[in-house]
Amino acid sequence: MSQPAFLSRRVIARTVAIGALAATVAAVAGCSSTDAAAPATSSAANVAEKGGPLDLASVCPATVVMQQDWQPESEHGAMYNLVGDGYTVDTDKKTVTGPLVVDGTDTGVKIEVRSGGPAVNFQPVPALMYLDTDILIGAVNTDAAIVANADQPTVAVTSQLTFSPQILMWDPASHNGATTIKEAASGGDPIVTSGDVIPNLLLSQGIITKSQIDTSYEGTPQRFVSDPKILQQGFATAEPYIYKNEISQWGKDVGYQLLSELGYNIYPEPLAVRKADVTDKADCLKKLVPIMQQSQIDFLNAPEHGNAVILDLVEKYDTGWTYSEGVAQFSVEQQKKLGLVANDKASGVFGQFDPDRMASIVKDFTPFLVTAGSITQAAASAIDPSELYTNQFIDTSIKMN
Repeated sequence: MSQPAFLSRRVIARTVAIGALAATVAAVAGCSSTDAAAPATSSAANVAEKGGPLDLASVCPATVVMQQDWQPESEHGAMYNLVGDGYTVDTDKKTVTGPLVVDGTDTGVKIEVRSGGPAVNFQPVPALMYLDTDILIGAVNTDAAIVANADQPTVAVTSQLTFSPQILMWDPASHNGATTIKEAASGGDPIVTSGDVIPNLLLSQGIITKSQIDTSYEGTPQRFVSDPKILQQGFATAEPYIYKNEISQWGKDVGYQLLSELGYNIYPEPLAVRKADVTDKADCLKKLVPIMQQSQIDFLNAPEHGNAVILDLVEKYDTGWTYSEGVAQFSVEQQKKLGLVANDKASGVFGQFDPDRMASIVKDFTPFLVTAGSITQAAASAIDPSELYTNQFIDTSIKMN
C-alpha cells in the first residue's frame, strides 16, 4: 500500500553534502555531551518567578518530552529554540535534553526533544505517544491525526507552521517557463510523489490525468536531474535551495508552487497531546501552550540559537541525514517570505485553529485517505472535526507583527 501524503517527507534521506557549520554551532556544541547521563545545567540569566507564567516546575513533568516526526530541521525551530545551553545528547536514542529556557529564563523543568523518522523506525507520532506516555507533546499533521483517530486519538493544542511548505517542483526550461503546477503539468508529464494523496488531490481538480500519477519517489535527486520533464514533490523550505546550491549536477533554480494554494490545507505538524491529556495535563498546558506559541515567533525573529542546536544535533546523530547551515537559514527566510507561519486568518491570533478550516480538512481529505487504504470509511464517517483540536489553552494576546 502506498504511503499517504503526510509521510512523504519523512521517507526522504537526502544525499547532498552538509556545509560548514556556523561559529555559533561550535559555541553551543561546546556545552553538549554524548553522555546521556551527564547533568544538564542551565546558563539562563534568570529563574522563573514562582507561580508566574514561565514557572513550569509545579504544574508540568520534571522533563517535558516532545516528539518530532522527523530529524532536526528549522521547520521544527520552536522546539529546539527552547533547549537551553548545557544540554546533553543521546546519540543512540537521537534525543536532546536540557533546561527549558524561554528568552533567557529557566522555567524550572527540562525539555527533551526526540527525533522521528529513522530514529523510531518511521513509526507515526500518535503511535509513539500511546506507546510511551512520557511523551507529552507530539508533532502530528492533521491528516495523520485523522488516520490515528479511531485507535490513538490526539488533540492539537497549537499550530506552529500555519500552512504546509509542501510543493511540486519542476524545471522551468523544460516546461516553457511555467509558473504554476497547472501550467507545468499541462503537457502530461509524470507527477512523481511518494504517496497518492497529493496527486489524487490534483486529479480531483482536473489539473492532472490519472496517467500522470507516479508514486515511486524515493527522496533522491537522481531522477529529477536526469529527467527534468517530471514534476516532483519537495518542500519550499529546502529543495529550491538544495537543488541550486548543493546538487552540483543541477545548480540552478527550480520552478515550484505551494500545494496549500491548491487545497492542500492541512495544518502541518501542529503540536498535539493524547486526548485524555487535554484534561489530565490541563494545568501544564495552560502555561506550556503560550510558551510554544511565542517560541515559534521568537525563533523566526532570532533563529541563531535554535539553528545552532539543530545543526549540532544533525552532526552528532550522524544518521546520514544532511542539513547545512545554508538550508537552515533558507528555511527561516522562506517561512517568513511565503507566509508559512502566520496569524490565524479568522481570529488574528498566532497558533489558534480555525474551526471552518478544520472541518474543511476533514471533509476534503478523508476521501483520499479512504482511497489510499489509510482509514476505513466507517472510521472516516465517525470523525468529528472539533475533536481533533482545542483552542482552550491559546493565549489570544500572542500575535505576529
